Formats: sequence, C-alpha cells, structure tokens
Amino acid sequence: MSEETPSPVRTTVDGPILDVVLDRPKANAIDAATSRELGRVFAGFRDDPSLRVAVFTGAGERFFSAGWDLTAAADGEAFEADYGEGGFGGFCELPGRNKPVVCAVNGMAVGGGFEIAMAAEFVVAVEHATFFLPETGLGIIPDAGAIRLPRQLPAVVANEVLYGGRRLDAAEAERWGLVNRVVPADELSAAARDLAGRIAAAAPLAVEAVMAIDRATGHRSLNEAFGHLRSGHLEAYERMLASEDALEGPRAFTEQRDPYWQGC
Repeated sequence: MSEETPSPVRTTVDGPILDVVLDRPKANAIDAATSRELGRVFAGFRDDPSLRVAVFTGAGERFFSAGWDLTAAADGEAFEADYGEGGFGGFCELPGRNKPVVCAVNGMAVGGGFEIAMAAEFVVAVEHATFFLPETGLGIIPDAGAIRLPRQLPAVVANEVLYGGRRLDAAEAERWGLVNRVVPADELSAAARDLAGRIAAAAPLAVEAVMAIDRATGHRSLNEAFGHLRSGHLEAYERMLASEDALEGPRAFTEQRDPYWQGC
C-alpha cells in the first residue's frame, strides 16, 4: 500500500487568523496543482466571516518560495497553465478578496515567490531574506512583477530588478518600502502574528473599507479620489459608515472598554 503524499499546503486557524504554510521541499516552488490548492485555501479564507487576516509563509529557513516550479515546466507544464481562481500563489488575483494577507518571508523570495510577497498587504522578512526576479535570464518575464514593481519602487531600481535580475537583500527591501520590518529568524513567526493580531483587532468593516478605497482610488488624482469616495459608489465604504460597528467604536472609547465588533 503506497503512502499518501502529504499536502504541499498546511493551514491552521487561531481565532480570526488563518496560518498558511507552503511546504514543497526543497525550494517551495509552486506548480499548477499547488497554486490551485492555495487558491482553494484563500477562497475559503475570503468566504469565512470568522477569519479576518491570513499569514502566509514557507516551510524551512532557506526558501520562502522559488516561484514557478521549473521542473514542472521542463516536464511540459505551460507558462499559462491553470493556476486556479486566485491566480499564481492563490491570493494575488483572487476576486473579491477583502481581507489582508501578511507574508512572513523566511528566506529567498524568487520569481513568483517575490511576486506573491508584492501582492500582500504586509510583509515581514528575516534578515537573510533576498528578493529577485530571474525570469529574463530564463527567456520569459515576470508578468505580475512587471506590473507591480514599477508601482512600488523608483523606476531605475525597478528596472534593474526586472531587466537584469538585481537581488535585493532584506535591508534594501525594507528601505525601499517592500517590507514592513526585518527581524531575526527566530522572531519571524511572532512578528508576523503580532502584526496580524493588530489587524484582526480592528473593526473588520473598516479594514475592508480601507482596502476597497485603496484599490478604487490608487490610480486616481487626489481630487478624483475624494470625488469617488464621496460618490456613494464604494459599497464597502458605505457599508462601514452605516454599520453598528461605526457606532460601537465611539461608544467603547467613551466607556473606556474594548470594542465588540460584529462586522455589521
């Protein structure tokens, strides 16, 4: 009788926090099947009202993720394979995701692994982490990286990473604003969970509204952004304003107690 192959994606739930661990030795590379499994996990996270924030990390200490599984590619898996509902990595293009993800980068974030970190709302990294996009040296391009990185870095830095595969160490990534904080390896889990816990303690509809505003106005001028905000067309913002939680927050403050968020 053959042994069952362990799942490459491990999850645990701690109250409102979902922990997701990518565990594919040796480099946590992602093939299409693993990406689809991540998509199922993050779709469940999106749809579960009891969950408010996810922490995503890689197993081991060397690789967060080596990105696209080149062994699978060499075996015939197409660059444009079906990576699932959420796109490559499970959450990067997940429709309707209105809850934040914290990436705990435990080592090298290479190619698609770097793109996954770029798609997260928050990133905590170990001191030995590195970030790079080797795709042009492989005859392809980093699709998501080519879109996201120029929006997150100065043009000349983004170009060097995209065109020439420049590696950024953790300190540089923090300096350029790609990483919230850098910590020793033995503090990574605690730092990521501390950040996730603070997000989870906030009013869920308010967090959702902030995400919706960012996505709807980030490409607009300030005048256009404020106009859109006041237009009544941002459902998450209007839902937050009309919620019981919007009344509960001031009440809790005046009564000097912790708020009780209902998400409605």
